[in-house]
Amino acid sequence: MRPQAALIGVGSLAPQRRTEGASTLGMLARAAKAALDDSGLEKSAIDGLLVGPQVGETPQHVPATVAEYLGLQPVMGNVVDLGGASGPGMIWRAAAAIQAGMCETVLCVIGNHRNPEAPRSPNRNPIREFDVPFGASGANISYALLKQAHMARYGSTDEDFALIAHWARANAQRMPEAIFHGQPASVDEVLASPLVASPLHLFEIVMPVAGAEAVIVTSAARAKGRRAAYLLGAGEKITHRAVSQAPDLTSGPLKPSMTRAFAQSGLGVERMSLLSLYDCYTIMVATTLEDSGLCPPGQFGAFMRAHDFGPEGDWPLNTHGGQLGYGQPDLAGGMTHVTEAVRQLRGSAEGRQIKDAEFALVTGNGATMSEAVALVLGAEP
Repeated sequence: MRPQAALIGVGSLAPQRRTEGASTLGMLARAAKAALDDSGLEKSAIDGLLVGPQVGETPQHVPATVAEYLGLQPVMGNVVDLGGASGPGMIWRAAAAIQAGMCETVLCVIGNHRNPEAPRSPNRNPIREFDVPFGASGANISYALLKQAHMARYGSTDEDFALIAHWARANAQRMPEAIFHGQPASVDEVLASPLVASPLHLFEIVMPVAGAEAVIVTSAARAKGRRAAYLLGAGEKITHRAVSQAPDLTSGPLKPSMTRAFAQSGLGVERMSLLSLYDCYTIMVATTLEDSGLCPPGQFGAFMRAHDFGPEGDWPLNTHGGQLGYGQPDLAGGMTHVTEAVRQLRGSAEGRQIKDAEFALVTGNGATMSEAVALVLGAEP
């Protein structure tokens, strides 16, 4: 049989009954260092990361937190949560990711400290040490910082960002299920909405709602004869977790993610029929438009004024209203961009169908412009 992958380095920490003064992140780092030394590779060779779910210093964004702590910027990251089967489960997932061309060398690391009296070690986590004490706590504050940085660097205006929210609300009027169906918003109305975290206005921020999304993926052979959308390219990148550790405040990991997805697909952004872009905040859409190459850095405002982003327009953008218009059902919010792209490519987006939709760019974003995934989907060949 042809080998699918090779296991070339291992690292272990001796079992202990208690680990007072230790943190899970620190223990994972020691085990990872031992495995790296055993492999003979440099840290820069690691471009994939699989971790277990139990990291006491963070309940969410686990791969980003571990990557940040280890000084990695992987192009593939994930949590494997299979209880006692998590370790072996990481191995075949790593092999599958390598075989899919998503990465070349994956660090699989899992562990946990044991100190019942003090289960968390908050100061070992950069976001708790460098962000929270200075007020950068929660998404609103952090994304407000990103918007401030863009305005300071490029001179972008509140009106520029308000155009994004305006179009989200406009497209939501075609989606009866949208939380803001029947509630369009002009640029002036976006700017008149309350400031939540300067310079972010209320209408520039997603509304958390309940909901769920599901997608079934099968082989291209099995999809034959069925209405389907096809995965043509994918890219992923993790650069940080805490906004204080971001390499750049005006460009994010979606830039290399989209570059990789376009390269895999053999297509450029100019071929996309639909832009299904993650839009938790208006600043996220602004940077994605610029990072995709649709407009130069700092010029998204001029781009917004020059185009029509409705289903009949020259650049359809989030035709379901995006999360700013449709609503954000927690982590399923990102999946709404996938399901909308599938519907458009299958020709089943009733009331908002793009004519002859052929290709779609779908993006996902985690934490504070920290974790990114880009997909290029295509209609039936």
